[in-house]
Amino acid sequence: MDLDGLVLRPFCEDDLPFLRGFVTDPEIAGEFGWHGYGDPFRWERRWPQDGLLSDDRSMMLVANGDARLGFVAWSKVVASRVTHYYSFGIGLHPDARGKGVGTEAQRQLIRYLFDYSQVHRLEADTEAENIAEQRVLEKLGLTREGVIRAAVFRDGAWRDGVRYSILRTDPRP
Repeated sequence: MDLDGLVLRPFCEDDLPFLRGFVTDPEIAGEFGWHGYGDPFRWERRWPQDGLLSDDRSMMLVANGDARLGFVAWSKVVASRVTHYYSFGIGLHPDARGKGVGTEAQRQLIRYLFDYSQVHRLEADTEAENIAEQRVLEKLGLTREGVIRAAVFRDGAWRDGVRYSILRTDPRP
C-alpha cells in the first residue's frame, strides 16, 4: 500500500456507516478491539453535536484517496485544575492492518496534536498481548511507562494493559 497518500481528515456524514463495523462485526474490530456488541448508531447521534471533533474527545478518519482505512481517536485526560493531556488510539479495518498504515496514521496524529494543541504529554494504552501495537508505539518514540494490571475485560478474561507516553520535548524518529 502506498502510504504517501495516507491522510487523517475529519469525518463526513457519509463516512459514519464505516464506523458501525467496529461495534457490530468482531472481524472488523479485531482481536484487541472487540469488546462485545455496542451501539451501532452512537456516532450518528453524536454527529449533529460536534462532527466527532470536540475539546474533550475527537476522531478523524484514516484515508488513502477514497479508501477508508480506519480511524484515530483522542480524549482529554484532566491531570489537575490547570493541566490536561490526551490519550489516543487507533482502529484499522482488517484490509489495512500489517501494512504500515497504523504507524503512519499515529505518526501523523502525534504531529497534529503537538502542532495544534498546547498539550505537553500524549499517552496510549494497549493490551500486554498486543505486541504489534507496542512495537509501533516504540517505533514512534513513545516510552513504555508500565503495566496496568487487569485493565481490560475482553473475551471472558481480565487482561493487563501497557501504557506508553511521549512528551512534546521527546525526540521523535
